[in-house]
Amino acid sequence: MKKVEIITRPFKLDELKDALTAVGVKGLTASEVKGFGRQRGHKEIYRGAEYQVDFLAKVKVEVVIRDDQLTEVIAAAQKVTRTGQIGDGKIFVIPVEEVIRIRTGETGEEAV
Repeated sequence: MKKVEIITRPFKLDELKDALTAVGVKGLTASEVKGFGRQRGHKEIYRGAEYQVDFLAKVKVEVVIRDDQLTEVIAAAQKVTRTGQIGDGKIFVIPVEEVIRIRTGETGEEAV
């Protein structure tokens, strides 16, 4: 099993959810996060004063999937989140050793 973390622009969340659901993802967790990468924030002007915004609003979507779903999930995520501009985000793939569904006690892929 793998955990896929997708950090992207907030306005892409609904499209991403729909794309992941279409390729068989049964559930996901979405969090509002802030951060920066290579773009290092940006400058804004408020009431005539310029200031630096270091942390940009992003959304982090986490899914745990079977190994055989990985290629399809990554392709779907890239397709809907790519704008071609700096700040599109990142996808992280992390191995998952065990999953346990608390309610039923199911373990492994049955718990996903």
